[in-house]
Amino acid sequence: MSATWYECKVKYRKLDEASGTLKVKTEPFLVDAISYTEAESRITEEMQAYLAETEEIKITNIKVANYAEIHPFENTDRWFKSKISLIAFDEESGKERKTNQYLLVQANDVKEAYDHTVEVMKDTMGDYTIPAITESPIMDVFPYFTGEEEELEKLEKFNALKDSVPESLELNEKLEMADVLATAEEEE
Repeated sequence: MSATWYECKVKYRKLDEASGTLKVKTEPFLVDAISYTEAESRITEEMQAYLAETEEIKITNIKVANYAEIHPFENTDRWFKSKISLIAFDEESGKERKTNQYLLVQANDVKEAYDHTVEVMKDTMGDYTIPAITESPIMDVFPYFTGEEEELEKLEKFNALKDSVPESLELNEKLEMADVLATAEEEE
């Protein structure tokens, strides 16, 4: 999914799950928009779902985000920024040229973010490297929707992937014990 994304930092009161109290938080969100004005309007509208009727938000910053593409994945809960270096050979100078672009990929950890980045890039014709993957502070992503029926399907798929919950990773005690024993044997 390719578009112009705006990173909006929003200050609002959020329920702190650890203490059970409302705390003032400033968190970044991404919205797909065509201008700063539309980004402000859209983030205000989208944030209404997070607020009680009497609550208000304060938008502290809006800037154009440098993401080439956004890719949600099923059963993930965090966003990672993947730096992709596209490698091109310049025939005139005889040198390799690298062009960097950034993808926002949803995953549960860095390894999974790397795997998802490789999956997204699998149809790329040219050579590329992935020099960096870092966890992003982005809390949520709000794509643009025109109301056309074919876009409705894309939006529903995007939101279903984005909002899916990670599977519970239960600890398998037998496998864990086997790992401990194998590690102990290797150390001897």
